[in-house]
Amino acid sequence: MGSTSDRLAGRQRRQDRIRKKVHGTALRPRLNVFRSASNIYAQVIDDAKGVTITASSTLDKEVREGLKSKGNIDAAKKVGAAVAKKAIEKGVKDVIFDRGGYIFHGRIKALADAAREAGLNF
Repeated sequence: MGSTSDRLAGRQRRQDRIRKKVHGTALRPRLNVFRSASNIYAQVIDDAKGVTITASSTLDKEVREGLKSKGNIDAAKKVGAAVAKKAIEKGVKDVIFDRGGYIFHGRIKALADAAREAGLNF
């Protein structure tokens, strides 16, 4: 099995490949996901202006309440719903999903599904 730096370098290469094709605009910003061992983070980014429109993570107080663990599928679902709610409040309904080089399953899929259920279109 490869070392940690090999895995991170591989994910970075995948992320760069994805980022060539996925650009957030004012009309369709990018929903970016970062997954660590203990937390999950999501941001809605307008790449044209280079600004984060809104963000949510398992470190947010409203998301953290009632969770046994911040690094599981239940936590990812809460983060997805929270970021979608914040984005809709800012007037963003359509986004482009950026999985950040991670495989689309588990926590990444749970976050995406929860964001769709909460009203985001992608």
